[in-house]
Formats: sequence, structure tokens, C-alpha cells
Amino acid sequence: MKKTVMLKRKYEFKMLFSKGKISYGTNLTMYVLKNKLTVNKLGIAVGKKSGNAVDRNKIKRLIKENYRIFEDSIKQGYTILVYVNKKCEIKKVDFYIIQKEMQKLLKKSGLWLEGI
Repeated sequence: MKKTVMLKRKYEFKMLFSKGKISYGTNLTMYVLKNKLTVNKLGIAVGKKSGNAVDRNKIKRLIKENYRIFEDSIKQGYTILVYVNKKCEIKKVDFYIIQKEMQKLLKKSGLWLEGI
């Protein structure tokens, strides 16, 4: 993630939950807020009820890898939070399902660069 900074602070997540523009998917929800930087900030949230630590970390790795692949196709200067829905069955979700849904949510949010 060369052009992206990860969100780590609780207040950054709270700000996105309260002020961010929301895009809903079947397994993922994306919150987007414009920042004043030239880089994107990425946060990933998975609730404890979604599964055990191994499953939660696996889905985080899948989201990070898909974001890394799409990084050149995403507009810069935004704070993005990807939230895994509670109804998501983490054991059945694979790389390509996440990839398809993230691409759909990025287009829905208006962050996808069409020319690339």
C-alpha cells in the first residue's frame, strides 16, 4: 500500500461512521469521506460476532489485498472505511467475492477512475 495510510485511531473511525457517505453491499459496507491529504486512508472494521480471530484476520487480509490491487484505480484524497456486515458468512467468502463487491462499492461511491 504505497499511496495509502491505515486508520488506527478510534476517533478517525467514529468520524467516518458519523459523517461518511455510505454505500451498502451484501457482505461489505463502505464509508467514504474526503480528506485534505494527497493520499488515501484505509480502515477495516470487522465485528467480534462475525467469527473467531482467525476468520476476522483472514477477511481483513483479503480486503487489504484487493485494495492493493485496485489502488491505482481509486481517486486520491479520501478516507475509506470498509466494514464487514454481521450477516456476512466469513467462511464462505473468498477472494473473488470480495474483489467483485469492493469494485462495485468503489464505483457506487464515485471513487473509481473510469479511464484505468
